[in-house]
Amino acid sequence: MIDRTFKYVLKNKKFKTLITGRTDAMVSANETAFELFLEEPIEDQNTFLNWFNYNLPQDIRALAIREVDEKFNIIQHSKLKEYIYLFAFGGKFHPFCAPILTTILDDLDIAIMKEGAKCFEGAHNFKNYCYKASDSGVYNRTIDLCELVDNDLFSANFFPEKTYMLRVRGKGFGRNQIRLMMGTLIKLGKGEVDINFIKHSLTPGIDSHQDYIAPASGLILNSVKFEQ
Repeated sequence: MIDRTFKYVLKNKKFKTLITGRTDAMVSANETAFELFLEEPIEDQNTFLNWFNYNLPQDIRALAIREVDEKFNIIQHSKLKEYIYLFAFGGKFHPFCAPILTTILDDLDIAIMKEGAKCFEGAHNFKNYCYKASDSGVYNRTIDLCELVDNDLFSANFFPEKTYMLRVRGKGFGRNQIRLMMGTLIKLGKGEVDINFIKHSLTPGIDSHQDYIAPASGLILNSVKFEQ
C-alpha cells in the first residue's frame, strides 16, 4: 500500500522503497521505518509528508521524514528495535481486544514470569528460540532489555482491568524469536516448565525444543532507533 501511494503522490516518477525489516503477519507496528530512493530531492518535505499522509490508508500514518546521505542503508545501518507483547489472562475478554492483545484463559503466575523474562537479558545463544533454525544461522545475540511489566502504553475502554506486556529491546532477532520467548514464559506461568528450563535452553549446543509460538496478534514493533 505504501508503494501504491507513492506511485500516486509522485505522479509516476521513478522511486524505490526499502523497509527496515519484516514482521510476521498480524503483527502491529507502532513505529517502523523505510527508505525512499528518488532521482530528485523533495523540495518541501512538510508539504510532501502531509500529502502522503492524506493519501495513505487509514491504518498507516507517516510520523516524520528525514534526508540521509548515499552511505545510509536502512537494513545494514546499526539500529535498536523495541518490541512489546500485550496480554491478559484469566478470562474471555471483549472481542475488540483481539487485534493487539492476546488472551490467556488459564491463570498465570506473573511473578515467576517476570523472573523468567530477566533470564533472556544479556548475550545468549537463541537457537532454540528461532523457528526452523538451521546449523548455519547466527544465534549468538544480545538482548539489552527484557522485562515483563504492567501495561501502561496502550489502553481502551474494552480492555480488561489488568493487562501486561513483555518489553524486549535489542539490535536483532531471529524468526519468531520473541513469540517463542513469550510462549515459553506463558508455559512458565502455567507451571509447565521452570526457571532452569529457560536457563538451560539458552546454553549453546543444547537442543531444547520450544513447541509454543505465542499468537502474532499480541506482538507490536514499538520503536526503531538508528544509531549515529
